Amino acid sequence: MQGTELRGTKLQGTEIINIKKRDLETIILDVKREQKDFYEFVQIGTSRGRIDCAYYGAEGTDKGVIMVTGVHGGFDSPADSLYPRLSSDLRETGISSLRIKFRSPKDMAEALIDVLVGIEFLKSENVRILGLIGHSFGGAVVVQAAFNNKNVKTIVMLSTQGRGVDPISFLPKDTSVFLIHGEEDEVIPPDVSVLAYDMAHEPKRIEVYDAKAGHELDNVADEVYVEIKDWIMKHLNGPHKDL
Repeated sequence: MQGTELRGTKLQGTEIINIKKRDLETIILDVKREQKDFYEFVQIGTSRGRIDCAYYGAEGTDKGVIMVTGVHGGFDSPADSLYPRLSSDLRETGISSLRIKFRSPKDMAEALIDVLVGIEFLKSENVRILGLIGHSFGGAVVVQAAFNNKNVKTIVMLSTQGRGVDPISFLPKDTSVFLIHGEEDEVIPPDVSVLAYDMAHEPKRIEVYDAKAGHELDNVADEVYVEIKDWIMKHLNGPHKDL
């Protein structure tokens, strides 16, 4: 990311304005890696601070997924440990995964940088076809990241917040969108995901679960796992251009 200007968006009426923010520039300084039982613990040193990641690397692949959580930060996961489970299983199908711990989980700009740095790390691992998965606050972050990187071919948004999702209307035409929400979400109403779905272009899909599914989606964890795994495999393994 050295020398890269990150782009954000601001909407005024129906006009989209690209804003280049030089103060969002960051430089990757070093990468430290430590093998754990089921993943590599990766520490990416940058000019804006250290980003901690859990890397589930699949050998010889050009496909990868980044997973991020909400404002509580950490390596938390929605849907009853969806992220570690999905990361391990995707690796077996030839898709790498990178779980990112936000440095500042309530700051959209800093969280966006974390994801874009994660993308650069995966590129260094020869990953060129990317999917992004984000929960709650992280749902808006993955929209912003997809807007900033053409190699993102699909995004999955779980119980997404509304603030920051506006660029979903302007994603590349080959970037697919899958939204999942619980009808009983006590934090963010499902109408937020419905609105984001309406703003997105095809290919897109929305699933609103009504089986007492709350913000964390724990009650429908098995269904969410199957749907996301199928979606990721379909949309990362299809034909891709301009890579």
